[in-house]
Amino acid sequence: MKATHVPPTGVERKLGEDELIVTKTDPRGLLTYTNDVFLRISALREDEAIGQPHNIIRHPEMPRAVFKLLWETIGDRREVFAYVQNLALDGAHYWVLAHVTPSVDEHGRLVGYHSSRRRPDDAAVAEISRIYADLRAEELRHAASPAGLDASWAMLQRLLDDRGQTYDAFVWSLTNGALR
Repeated sequence: MKATHVPPTGVERKLGEDELIVTKTDPRGLLTYTNDVFLRISALREDEAIGQPHNIIRHPEMPRAVFKLLWETIGDRREVFAYVQNLALDGAHYWVLAHVTPSVDEHGRLVGYHSSRRRPDDAAVAEISRIYADLRAEELRHAASPAGLDASWAMLQRLLDDRGQTYDAFVWSLTNGALR
């Protein structure tokens, strides 16, 4: 099974205030662990999730530039925080504030990634939704997928440069309500 192929229904599912989604993957991004909150929110059974790529829950409206940033960051063995919209197997969507970290063994070798996700603030989701829609629209303006990704990536970098922020600082400005 690859990315969820069901169309989005427009139904939004939200994590509880005290709930955390936890997943682990191998270095290629294949799921090796999911907690019960992930399974419930994503409408997947454990046997449908384990061994599948984490992008099984990728929402088609998520800009690829955000995933490029995420993979580049964790590829450099740095943690990353990101707002992500996911798509459940039943077509519902849900937003998370994701914290992804590389996992290493006792010899410092990369063995996978650990992700904890919590419920994001509604105001932060409203703001990031507008930005992500612009990034996704930029991707779709280009006939070739690589050109769309390059254009969206450049747009994201300009936005961050204009704000004088790194992506992490931008995420935390949304998270802490420091926008405006």
